[in-house]
Amino acid sequence: MSLADRLTAEITQGGPISVARYITACLHDPDFGYYATRPALGLDGDFVTAPLISQMFGELVGVWAASTWELMGRPAPFRLVEMGPGDGTLMSDILRATRHAPGFIEAADLWLVEVSEPLKILQRNRLGEAPRWAPALAEVPGGAPLILVANELLDCLPARQFVRTATGWAEQVVGLDARRRLTFGLAATPVASLLPDAALGQVYEQSAPQAALGGEIGRRIATDGGAALLIDYGRAIPGFGDTLQALSRHEKVDPLANPGKADLTIHADFPAVMRAARAGGAEAAVLTQADFLARLGIGARAEALVRARPDRAATIGRQLHRLVSADEMGELFKACAIFAPGQTPPGFEETT
Repeated sequence: MSLADRLTAEITQGGPISVARYITACLHDPDFGYYATRPALGLDGDFVTAPLISQMFGELVGVWAASTWELMGRPAPFRLVEMGPGDGTLMSDILRATRHAPGFIEAADLWLVEVSEPLKILQRNRLGEAPRWAPALAEVPGGAPLILVANELLDCLPARQFVRTATGWAEQVVGLDARRRLTFGLAATPVASLLPDAALGQVYEQSAPQAALGGEIGRRIATDGGAALLIDYGRAIPGFGDTLQALSRHEKVDPLANPGKADLTIHADFPAVMRAARAGGAEAAVLTQADFLARLGIGARAEALVRARPDRAATIGRQLHRLVSADEMGELFKACAIFAPGQTPPGFEETT
């Protein structure tokens, strides 16, 4: 039985399922889910993340972490946590960059929050046994300040979708067509909860897990101190639109075509994440990725790399363009900081 068969049976028995339920099954079903069985990162995989584009990205995140630690008063110990660490490249670059910050590595209690067994193997191969692993942030011990990073984590958290119809909002669901193939449709029962007013046909996405994570991080930082850096593609202001997409071999494919065989993502809702973090007692701010990396000095870092390796000047230039240009990742991707009141971390001073 395939995941498509399993979902068909579930829908036949219980009726159409939410888009959030569909995303969760496709990504995390223990037998067929994408991250549970076949995550494929890199040029030879299904998608490429910023740490895999250039070492500059991870090094500057490391600079941010070390500078934040200095701002916090160099606490020892502190929890250095990465959520959704992929193949370990980002943390490897962070650790290399922070070796130049005296005392940082010695004070860091390193944790990786990961649920994918295949990715844990890649992380262990790259980072050795130094980290400890946890399936959720709640499993990382409290009682010490937190410096947390997460790159392209929020977009993997499921969201519900609602469509504005002539009679009000209706939830978009996944059901079966006449030939028993998976198809999108609208739930028969109107949505009772209040949603923003919108034009006919507009799609509104709502991710309770994204907001819940923002609230959890906010409460953790309000209690223990520290800061978090969440980088992802998504909205910095509330908005509408259907952002669900599936990627396979770097191409967009039909999200319903092969459940579990492609990476499904949905845009990060940074306004909701920040509201939840503030409700938890922390402060929050957001920048474009381009602004964040520029403020951390990516231009100077690129120049230094070119001086060291003139033969790679063209490659480094392409990498820089990919990370910061408006027509690449620079504007679509955002950097969100969640931090203890009165301790605005580096790069975000002008946003609070």
